[in-house]
This record gives sequence, C-alpha cells and structure tokens, in this order.
Amino acid sequence: MKVDIWSEVTCPWCGLGHHRLQRAVERFEHASEVEVVHHSFPLSSSFPEDRTFSVREALLRRHGVSGGQAEASTRRIEALAAAEGLSPYRVLGNQVGNTDLAHEFLAHASAQGKNREAWDAIFDTYFGKAEPVFSLEDLLALSDTLGLDREQTRQALAQHHCREQVRDDAAHARRLGATGAPFIVIDGRYGVPGAQDSGTLLDLLRSAWDDTHPPIPIPVAGDGATPVCGPDGCAVPVHG
Repeated sequence: MKVDIWSEVTCPWCGLGHHRLQRAVERFEHASEVEVVHHSFPLSSSFPEDRTFSVREALLRRHGVSGGQAEASTRRIEALAAAEGLSPYRVLGNQVGNTDLAHEFLAHASAQGKNREAWDAIFDTYFGKAEPVFSLEDLLALSDTLGLDREQTRQALAQHHCREQVRDDAAHARRLGATGAPFIVIDGRYGVPGAQDSGTLLDLLRSAWDDTHPPIPIPVAGDGATPVCGPDGCAVPVHG
C-alpha cells in the first residue's frame, strides 16, 4: 500500500504531520507493506532568494498576525509536538525564507534513493536544531549528512535539474484537491488535508487496507463433511 504526503519544508504543521504519519504507520498491523513517499508542496516562492525573515516578521508580512497572537499560535504547535514526543521542535524562534532550492535538493536526494532520509533530515535540521536550510551551502551540508556525492549535488542544484519535478509534484497535488500542506493521499483513494492526529491516520490506513484485502471466508464443515487438506490449505468437499 502506498501513502503519498506533500509538505512544505518550513511549515510547522507539515513537520508535525510528517511525525504523526510515521507514528501511524509504525502502529499499523501491516506496516512492512506500506510505502511512504514524500513530495514537495512549496509555499514560499514569493519570498526573495537572498534573505531570510524571522517567523514573527513572516507571520506579520503574510498573514497579518503579530504580537501575542503569533506567540500563542506557534507555542501551541510546539506544545502539540512535545506532547507527542517530538522535542525539541522550534517554531517561533526560527527563520523562514524561500524554500525552492530546498525542494530541488529533496527531489535530487529522492532520485538517489534517499526520499525518507532526506525529508527526515531536513525537518530535523530546521525544526529540531533551528538551523537554516535555504542556501546552497546549507543544503550541501545536508547532502554530506545523507552520504550524497557533494559535487553531484552542487551541480544538480546550481543547474536546477529538479526544478520541473518539484513543480510537477505540486501541480499533481493540486489536481488531487490539495489547497495547502500537509496533504496526504492513502492508497490513491483517501485524500487527507492537514496534520491529522495519528489515530485518525491509523484508522484510514486500516480502512484502505480492508478495501483491497477483504477477509477470506472460512468454510465450515457440516453434516459430517471432512475437510480435504492439500499443500495449499484445507477445503470442505462439495457434494453434488
């Protein structure tokens, strides 16, 4: 069973949603048969590429949220993360900026077989350590952490090899109904907007699994019928 999740690197609900999805899959009875694939849903392309902003400034510039309201909303997310064992999870004290290059890096790492590892690393770096993930040098440091070829990564980012893939990823999510991030699609049939709690996601995983794996009825012998057993199992003889 495949689970697709679209995220923005600096979206605090995306980092939390990423964590909740991992917990739900870990609790799922068929976890070994679930493939989780992460995709990009950039939301900060309007920011300039050559500078970053504090979260406080960004909330004021983009959403008109300031002062105590900004403090309350971000602290709430940090508290939710801590309650679920995701700590430290730094939101209010962070910097935000244009993440287009970060998404290209994630697409490049995914092409090298590091999809899950790259998304884990970038969320841990940004929210866990409050370190920047915007510049070429920031991302090359991440490539070293992941064991990627540094010069190959530099070339891919400098020449924007994965730019179209990132755009296509986001366009695909919009066609599926996404208007923001995080956005999860379970087995191609359940679209889940927002950072739903892990219990809800677990229920959806089970529903999707049951849809495609109906229980096999077990025949019950009656009237003294004796099951006939072979190498693949047992069955009750059918009498005409």
